[in-house]
Amino acid sequence: MTTLRIGNASGFYGDRFDAMREMLTGGELDVLTGDYLAELTMLILGRDRLKDPAAGYARTFLRQLEECLGLAHERGVRIVTNAGGLNPAGLADAVGRLADRLEIPVRVAHVAGDDLTAAHPGSLAAHAYLGGFGITECLRAGADVVVTGRVTDAALVTGPAAAHFGWSATEYDRLAGAVAAGHVLECGAQATGGNYAFFRDGDARRPGFPLAELHEDGSCVITKHPGTGGFVDVGTVTAQLLYETAGARYAGPDVTARLDSVRLSQDGPDRVRIEGVRGEAPPPTLKVGLNRLGGFRNEVVFVLTGLDIEAKAALVRDQMEPALGKVADVRWELARTDRSDAPTEETASALLRLVVRDPDQGAVGRALSGAAVELALASYPGFHVVTPPGKGSPYGVFEDVYVPHGSVDHVAVLHDGRRIPVPPAHDTVVLEAVPEPPLPEPPEPGPTRRASLGLVAGARSGDKGGNANVGVWARTDDAWRWLAHELTADRFRELIPESRELTVVRHALPNLRALNFVVEGILGAGVAAQHRFDPQAKALGEWLRSRHLEIPEALL
Repeated sequence: MTTLRIGNASGFYGDRFDAMREMLTGGELDVLTGDYLAELTMLILGRDRLKDPAAGYARTFLRQLEECLGLAHERGVRIVTNAGGLNPAGLADAVGRLADRLEIPVRVAHVAGDDLTAAHPGSLAAHAYLGGFGITECLRAGADVVVTGRVTDAALVTGPAAAHFGWSATEYDRLAGAVAAGHVLECGAQATGGNYAFFRDGDARRPGFPLAELHEDGSCVITKHPGTGGFVDVGTVTAQLLYETAGARYAGPDVTARLDSVRLSQDGPDRVRIEGVRGEAPPPTLKVGLNRLGGFRNEVVFVLTGLDIEAKAALVRDQMEPALGKVADVRWELARTDRSDAPTEETASALLRLVVRDPDQGAVGRALSGAAVELALASYPGFHVVTPPGKGSPYGVFEDVYVPHGSVDHVAVLHDGRRIPVPPAHDTVVLEAVPEPPLPEPPEPGPTRRASLGLVAGARSGDKGGNANVGVWARTDDAWRWLAHELTADRFRELIPESRELTVVRHALPNLRALNFVVEGILGAGVAAQHRFDPQAKALGEWLRSRHLEIPEALL
């Protein structure tokens, strides 16, 4: 059958508004996807739903569709999105009303069954990560727009691919290839030069959005529309393949994709071929993301300027201590951003950050804020804060649990109201770690120079609940021979002191010349809890790249 061209116009709720129009007008497409959901987004939508039971979906998508639904219909492009969030039925109804108002004859379907909130008392939102076959059923029945709630990000691609090529639920290699394509597309411009370690390799000022040319055997080519910004090369695709993954087995509800089997090759300018992906039966359980309110949080950032930075920090900590005695969680962080003999006041200043959390808003609210404000004329010389402290705001906690496939009622709700049950996976395999693969021979000993790791390796990092992953890859075979032996889990802990008391697991992926590190617990209770300075670990990889170690001069 013909190649299926799937593009993506959104990597998160708040992504570039014009991307949908750009993707519809920039070149040929068969399907346009939009990924609007993340762990934090589900919490935000849950809070929206508390205020308005009819809410709970990404309203931005509706505004985009008002401009673009006619375009998609004229060009025969089907739209598949998880913008339904906590309320896919509500969004599907809203899309139907929009189409009627615009007099555009489209069929709107949605996928239901992911909402398990009632089965998890105390959670604000509890949603299972569904696979792509609900989307498949909607498209096979003729839907022009398919709205889902919480599905895996890659399901937005596997669902249309299975519908187009007629794949069965046990064609694991083909499905795994589509998972790889979907994982590359899901974060939008991150596959086309956005957030890329070697961003100076091309023009990254306004990256275009990516698309995949999928083939019946599961292989694909990642590319972008002609004339759009950014660039697509083996490095940008490698970076996105490593993003928010862990070991060689990348498990999902439809298939477990073997990332250690992925082969990448440059197929021309802005074209990267993905092939050889092997798949296995999925695990016997589905992941369920639980979001709940964890309590209240407040923050004060004191600015310390000039001399005696450490003594000033000690003074204000002592002065604040009486107001902190009953607070459940108190964290102080001193960022020494100051310089000696600085040419500007800002560069002469350090930042002392106080973060407090407690189940009781009163404990971290005005009493704490008042204590900080009262020091304005009675503390260290030069006292001021970045912004006035507030009354304390609620924060969220994320955790994941697992349930059997059969405990979820996965249903495709068609445009005419018919409901088609989607059966659970027939074959499953308990997920196990892959044995450590053989590594290349280390390079011959030679002269070294102390330099930044980032001169010879790229990295991309992200969050999964309370854990962070850091994918590190080499750009050449010689650099890989060195990296595979030098950057052990112990060396990682040395370079990232914050991880020294935590579990760090290293996974090697020789086909990608890559190492993937999982740092367990570094993000506490997840992004919504804002446990650390960079709560989603987005820049953890760049911090690692900036660290110095002995590198063979032949690689520099």
